[in-house]
Amino acid sequence: MTRDNAPQSPVEAALERHGLSVSPEEADGLSRLAAWMHDGLASVEVDASTLDTDVCLDLPITELAKRLRDGRLTSVLLTRATLKRIGVRDQSYLSFYAVLEQSALADAAVADQELGSGLDRGPLHGIPVGVKDIIDVAGVPTTANAPGRAKAIAAQDAEVVRCLRAGGAIIIGKLATYEWATVGPDRLGLFAPAKNPWRLDHITGGSSSGCAAAVAGGLVRTSIGTDTGGSVRGPSFYCGTVGLKPTYGLVPTAGVLDLAPSLDHVGPVSASVAEAAVTLDVLSGRSGERRAAGRLGEPVSGLRIGYARNWFANDDQTMPEVAAAVDAGVSVLSAQGAVVSEVEMPDAATIEVAVAAILHAESFKLHAEALRDHPEDYGRRAFLSLAAGLSLSETEVEKARAIGASFRRAVDELLEQCDVLITAGALTTALPAAPFEKEAVWTPMRTIGFNVSGHPVLAVPVGFHDGLPIGMQIIGRHHAEDRIVQFGHAFEQATDFSVQKPTAP
Repeated sequence: MTRDNAPQSPVEAALERHGLSVSPEEADGLSRLAAWMHDGLASVEVDASTLDTDVCLDLPITELAKRLRDGRLTSVLLTRATLKRIGVRDQSYLSFYAVLEQSALADAAVADQELGSGLDRGPLHGIPVGVKDIIDVAGVPTTANAPGRAKAIAAQDAEVVRCLRAGGAIIIGKLATYEWATVGPDRLGLFAPAKNPWRLDHITGGSSSGCAAAVAGGLVRTSIGTDTGGSVRGPSFYCGTVGLKPTYGLVPTAGVLDLAPSLDHVGPVSASVAEAAVTLDVLSGRSGERRAAGRLGEPVSGLRIGYARNWFANDDQTMPEVAAAVDAGVSVLSAQGAVVSEVEMPDAATIEVAVAAILHAESFKLHAEALRDHPEDYGRRAFLSLAAGLSLSETEVEKARAIGASFRRAVDELLEQCDVLITAGALTTALPAAPFEKEAVWTPMRTIGFNVSGHPVLAVPVGFHDGLPIGMQIIGRHHAEDRIVQFGHAFEQATDFSVQKPTAP
């Protein structure tokens, strides 16, 4: 559209491209309106990070990855937005011990350069990730929240951190832990306890407390924790996140402070099942058909669930609302065509005391010399927890290991008949934090048996009671993380529990 051979205005050119016809007077009016909008917006200075903070930080990693690759987002912008949100919200949550601003921004700039040049390191490339502070990050203290480790600077990255960096992830900071991954929350540790974003005066669970608080609070989409008796899963039950304890030995523990080597696992705490799965695949280096994310989106129709209701339903400690929520969760999967049958798990109390004995015996052996020579390096509760194994005889520990082996065989036999087992996680919602300030308080869970059996377990949110999350466990055969992820994802897609978030502070 031209008049007297005059060049087209931008508006006239745009009208022509879109096949729209207007009169010359109408084109003038549109041009004036467009000029007003363009000039008005150009005169206003806006911090670009504020445009994307609320929009981008609550998007799943898959969507962030698309935007990083199509140019709608940069890792530097995403990292700046993450740092800004941490600065605002973590004053309430206390989930981070150290925020690695300078190195994170430098790594983000490298990620942008690599993605721009066509180098794609995988699903976490350019994505901020938090790491529990018993995992080494080179040049940063690995404090374990212990008074004697304030300056225990790591000489090199733990193997899982090396895997994250190789996958292009941005290490954004070190996350809170119960001291030495033992008991808590304890105000006498090196740092104040992390807070539950759903209710700040209730516990997060431990020991991967900062992982769950940071993910539930929207600070990061995924994080790396450890699980020796339920420390990835317990905080996930209490904070409404997804925790994935992998098969024993799948994820390397080199560079991770030991608690009980025969029980120690490293795994993700994430905002969704899919994000936990892709994070685990980066940590394990597993690809192809057996990767954890390999069955995402596949239906569960015709697959078999062994529902271990006997493990919690008749326990006096189990809240009725927890039992009802797990029952309802299994019903959701049944409605999708999964075949459900109740199964009998071995006595929970027996396996719990046996694995507790193994844990305390191994942890005391690791710490005995330091407990004797440098007791001041420990908070008193952690000191007593680690010392608890001193009275166990070798005969008792061997008996405990035999019980553990028997439990593993029993779970294997059940999984020959079923594709997965499902049971409750924590028997209550998150407890008030106040009693923990006086003494260590037992929180009833059904997690520790699977640390000695080594089976992979997925913790997923399955409901709420009085504003606090409830979680269930999905247990699979050894190295069948893909199957438990398939079930967890199917449940997640049929419900809205994982997308519900606490009110931001």
